[in-house]
Amino acid sequence: VQLQASGGGLVQAGESLRLSCAASGRTFKVYSAGWFRQAPGREREFVAAISYRDGKRWYSDSVKGRFTISRDNAKVTAFLEMMTLKPEDTALYYCAASPFANDIDTRGRYDYWGQGTQVTVSS
Repeated sequence: VQLQASGGGLVQAGESLRLSCAASGRTFKVYSAGWFRQAPGREREFVAAISYRDGKRWYSDSVKGRFTISRDNAKVTAFLEMMTLKPEDTALYYCAASPFANDIDTRGRYDYWGQGTQVTVSS
């Protein structure tokens, strides 16, 4: 699976962004999709994931209630709708694909990664 993330940018606190992750190659609909982020000097952390099997969603506590992950299997694309952005959301955001349907909130469950898209939130 090849993944291409896009949609990042510079916004002010309180604004919104929508990230997209376009997939190609193997059949994306049998892969769960996840988003991770990495801020300078910090480890890559889990943000959100959606299961390919039943659409179950996982979110980190820091984004729960503000971010929404979704997918469009017909367009082989996953999305991350980010609302009420905060300066602490500033990071390089990565999309990833996992062959697993559950417990997909850790990096080790993902086989494929896209390049990052930068999100910068100013205060």
